[in-house]
Amino acid sequence: MNKRKNIFKAACIQLNSNNDMIKNIETSINLIDSAISEKADFIFLPENSSMMEWGKKNILTSAMSEDDHIALRAYKKIAKENSIWLNCGSLTILLNDGSLVNRSYLINSSGEVISYYDKIHMFDVDLGNGHTYFESSTYTPGKYLSVGSTPWGKVGLTICYDLRFPYLYRDIAKLGAKMICVPSAFTLATGKAHWHALLRARAIETGAFIFAPAQVGDHPGERQTYGHSLIVDPWGYVLADAGPSSNIIFSEIDIEKSDIARKKIPSLSYDKNYKF
Repeated sequence: MNKRKNIFKAACIQLNSNNDMIKNIETSINLIDSAISEKADFIFLPENSSMMEWGKKNILTSAMSEDDHIALRAYKKIAKENSIWLNCGSLTILLNDGSLVNRSYLINSSGEVISYYDKIHMFDVDLGNGHTYFESSTYTPGKYLSVGSTPWGKVGLTICYDLRFPYLYRDIAKLGAKMICVPSAFTLATGKAHWHALLRARAIETGAFIFAPAQVGDHPGERQTYGHSLIVDPWGYVLADAGPSSNIIFSEIDIEKSDIARKKIPSLSYDKNYKF
């Protein structure tokens, strides 16, 4: 781990996951190993890192409980063996009542899950031309924010479509998070139009670093994702952009830049009551 208290090396991994969980996990682990070889301290994976399946029946068939999930087990193991911090992006988790959640895990350098987050905002949209998505027909939405503590400061957990709901990010920042994860599988169409603008806006509004690892390319169900994993600093500058192919992006993070940005623009401290 980086010995400098406020500085660490971040890595966002961009994946092209499909419906072969074993292959997806192997690909993820290989890329995590590559990031570790580049001295990354904190590594971020995209939404659905272990499985990009299509259709509720298929998703249910491949879903696993938290205790039995082979991807979570693999991620915890590699974090512990290499003393790195890891956000797994998200995994489909089967709950005891038979329902499904899209869950993100924050794993510490001892291989322990220290916080998790269930995606709150479901991607229920009709984009036209036959492209419809109704996540609420498969997943149960979460109800709680999640902010975890790391050696460099607090980090908030969000997932993909959450990005369009700025109050969530503001509340996370008010809980002390100086970093926010946005693991995603943004569609190609909406990514081209909105991805960069929304991520930069969330960074600027919160004065936080944004880590947004993404899925890219073609997936089951004739879906296409945009890629362009981003690391954005608290002033809204893009520090790294993965472009349109599977790869890894890196950036050295000085967490004190969050404090500097918030002192310059202290908007988190100036909420006003108003009427509708």
